[in-house]
Amino acid sequence: MISKELQDTLNLALAEAAKRRHEYLTLEHLLYALLEDKAACDIIKACGGSVKEIRRQLDEFLSENMEQLPNGVDAMPSYTAALERVLTRAYMQAESSAQTTIDSGNVLAAMFQEKRSHAVYLLEKEGISRLDVLSYISHGISKVEAGRATGKSPTPEPAGEGFG
Repeated sequence: MISKELQDTLNLALAEAAKRRHEYLTLEHLLYALLEDKAACDIIKACGGSVKEIRRQLDEFLSENMEQLPNGVDAMPSYTAALERVLTRAYMQAESSAQTTIDSGNVLAAMFQEKRSHAVYLLEKEGISRLDVLSYISHGISKVEAGRATGKSPTPEPAGEGFG
């Protein structure tokens, strides 16, 4: 079962793709919508990523690299195979963790198995790995806090930078 928050995120991703007149709902649209989900933003920040920078780069990618539907053609975006695979993997990951619902953390972890995705590229560019996401969602282990303890220098975003 999908959590209410994740369903809202999927609806937001679909609305964003439709607003931009994109034919397909992609992982990039999903990640863009996840950046409006508090839990997903908390995970990204705890893994050392900048929500603001990922949002900026995703907006640029969606504007410059995604083809728009021709004028006069109105169609709801279709899920890509990659997005469907991610949701399936998220379900399997949640089930193997004895969770009854799929949430944004499951989806973020599942995204990393799609290596040919610009969304994953942007997460990895921010220094986030699947292991970072799984460590945080499973055990609450923050890469940022671990970095401070070891003297490394990942820095969290100031509060309030995650939304808007």
